[in-house]
Amino acid sequence: MSAKTSPEQPLPVRTVLQMVAGWIGKLGTIWVEGQITELTARGGTVFMTLRDPVANVSARVTCPRGVYEVAVPRPVDGARVVVHVKPDFWVNRGSFAFTALEIRPVGVGELLARLERLRRLLASEGLFSADRKRRLPFLPGTIGLVCGRDSAAERDVLENARRRWPAVRFKVEQVAVQGPYAVGEVTEAVRKLDADREVDVIIVARGGGSLEDLLPFSDESLVRAVAACLTPVVSAIGHEQDSPILDLVADLRASTPTDAAKKVVPDVGEQLVMIRQLRDRGRRVVGGWVEREWSWLGSMRSRPSLADPVREIERRAEQVDQFRDRARRCLAGSLDRAEDGIRHLSARLVALSPAATLERGYAIAQRPSGEVVRRAADVSPGDELTVRFADDRVRARVEPADEG
Repeated sequence: MSAKTSPEQPLPVRTVLQMVAGWIGKLGTIWVEGQITELTARGGTVFMTLRDPVANVSARVTCPRGVYEVAVPRPVDGARVVVHVKPDFWVNRGSFAFTALEIRPVGVGELLARLERLRRLLASEGLFSADRKRRLPFLPGTIGLVCGRDSAAERDVLENARRRWPAVRFKVEQVAVQGPYAVGEVTEAVRKLDADREVDVIIVARGGGSLEDLLPFSDESLVRAVAACLTPVVSAIGHEQDSPILDLVADLRASTPTDAAKKVVPDVGEQLVMIRQLRDRGRRVVGGWVEREWSWLGSMRSRPSLADPVREIERRAEQVDQFRDRARRCLAGSLDRAEDGIRHLSARLVALSPAATLERGYAIAQRPSGEVVRRAADVSPGDELTVRFADDRVRARVEPADEG
């Protein structure tokens, strides 16, 4: 419980510090993981700083020399360890420190197992999926480079990129690429370049090193920061055989910093050769097309209808005359045949006409109704008949015939 205090009844410093020491002492012993820095030995005590591998947080550790010397292998600056400590608060100095009871270096096997668990976790979230990889711009205007201070990786990227395309521009962020500050500085540099609208692609480059040296580039916070970038990121960590987790989440992996420069920046010489080849191919295609069209135009001009247009008109005029003469002959023949038919028909009509019979001296007897009398038995005495001759007709009355 907190002590009741007031401006009139304050607690002395010693009492407050004793209370803090009491609260810290209740924590007991705990296991802590971190990275050793500032390792020194004085007399029978070894002093070191245990730094968090991700955050910029550290704590002082005092260790009896015997506890330090029994650790195998013996820890050195930069080593990653697991320490069994007892939190202590020194009342006289008002400072906090850990007292190490046991030190265990984190082995390569354990580091690899942790990296594999992290790799499976990130893969299950889809951060390594090829669908989320973005294509690099053909010719980036500005390239963001995250690298070590005055490092060979920086020189390799800059020299090879400018050799390929002299006008290329860079924004370089020099950071710690190993040690306790690497994760935070690299992450901050990546986020800064990603927020810069002028930067078209980001290269994270580092030369080769041991597994422990490359551990910052497999840190979960850095990997997730790269996955969240809107700008394409190229990972160029270590050499061909090195494979930090950053390689899997980046949009493109380069085997070396030099390879990164070749993949990000096009070669101006190669592009000029390509342009020349494409231009020559274009000329051949256009030339072939012009030749084909010119040949077609020549064949069209050589056709009779275009070579001698008047001759074609004359030929058509001759055809019209021929068709006209043929039509006249056909029509004349048809009229002649029709005239012959009419004459034959007229002759037949004349031959079959009753008028021709009457002209030979015959007559036709008809009743007033126009009925032709064919037999004498068909009339009676006193009946009036009309007798028709070839030229005229007369009326007659039927008289009884003499029996003699």
